[in-house]
Amino acid sequence: MLSFQYTETKYMLTVQETARVLGISIHTVYRLINSGDLLAVKISQRKTVIKAEEIEKYINRK
Repeated sequence: MLSFQYTETKYMLTVQETARVLGISIHTVYRLINSGDLLAVKISQRKTVIKAEEIEKYINRK
């Protein structure tokens, strides 16, 4: 089982930060969100964030 490790302690990560953590593109992060594989919160029209625990759950499922 993989363990989520991020150098900073953050509760919510932006799509760009999530892409960097997962080693995938921003477009792939949006595809994961749209497919329901990764839960996200839309803060505003231009800002979407993902809880760190959701990223950890996604990593552990893979």
